[in-house]
Amino acid sequence: SDLREEARANGENFRGDVWRDRSSEGIAPDTPYAIRIKMPRKGRTIINDMVQGDVDVANSDLDDMILVRSDGNPTYMLSVVVDDHDMGITHVIRGDDHLNNAFRQLKIYEAMGWDAPVFGHIPLIHGSDGKKLSKRHGALGVETYAEMGFLDAAMRNYLVRLGWSHGDSEIFSTEQAIDWFDGSHIGRGPSRFDFDKFDNLNAHYIRNTDITQLFDLISDMLSDLIRHSLSVEEAERVIQAMPAMADRSKRLTDLADNLSLFCNIRPLVFTEKARNQVSGDTITVLAALKQELAQLDVWSSETTKAAMSNFAEAKSIKLGKVMQPVRAAVTGGKQSGDLGETLEILGQAETLARFNDIC
Repeated sequence: SDLREEARANGENFRGDVWRDRSSEGIAPDTPYAIRIKMPRKGRTIINDMVQGDVDVANSDLDDMILVRSDGNPTYMLSVVVDDHDMGITHVIRGDDHLNNAFRQLKIYEAMGWDAPVFGHIPLIHGSDGKKLSKRHGALGVETYAEMGFLDAAMRNYLVRLGWSHGDSEIFSTEQAIDWFDGSHIGRGPSRFDFDKFDNLNAHYIRNTDITQLFDLISDMLSDLIRHSLSVEEAERVIQAMPAMADRSKRLTDLADNLSLFCNIRPLVFTEKARNQVSGDTITVLAALKQELAQLDVWSSETTKAAMSNFAEAKSIKLGKVMQPVRAAVTGGKQSGDLGETLEILGQAETLARFNDIC
């Protein structure tokens, strides 16, 4: 350690070569020792990397690294080479922060007389700020992304596209990725993990996933949100509302949250904006409209829209001043699709019950 500090103080790299040409004369046989590899000091070492291309380093920069410590335990550098050789590893593909290790490991392969594997050093993924990806950027386990509402297929698509390309294709199936993937199209520069792009890709997969499959994916999330198991009636409503809600959701968690409004969650929890829309004089308007809606013999998107339109005209109120409070009253401010379709799916009894909670 003293020699290492001395080299550092002199602005030099410590190469661990203090013993390479020294005699063992005068050293007791039982003196603890480490085993180092004697690196060449002249010429250059070249690695033909499947990602980076030809990369070379001056041999004078390679240190006489320790292979076996004084306690008899092998170091990582020796262990990984022996392990890979014994397992018949043909390709070593890893982050480019290990590129320097490859030159040192190559010398061990050469010293052992073994064929070295093909090396491929992939650029690291950076966060949106250009810095090495960390937990604050999103470097989490894949199970966490599943909990955040990302589909498995979207995750695979996004990850394989980070640092790899196939023409202009951005969206492709797992089968296509397997068929198309090769090392020659891996980029040499770092890629950036962008949650906005990931969300947009995930939204595409949600829109294009079978409704039954989506229901299976979110049913447990819904049950957790509403704190009870879905009834048959609730499940039917949710499945009916699924297409419209899927078009408006970027994550499965968003989809589950929006669809929860079609479950039995009375009394609704209102957003501040929605609460303001069903207060004051609006209460009187909603109370009068409730009587009109209660008289409908046929409950559908068309009949409820017509009733609201006729009511607004009779009361000389702008239609928007009627529909906005109605939407707030039945959704609590949650995102929803067409209001008429929302009322049709909720049904007459549930809609009127939600009106009763506020007027």
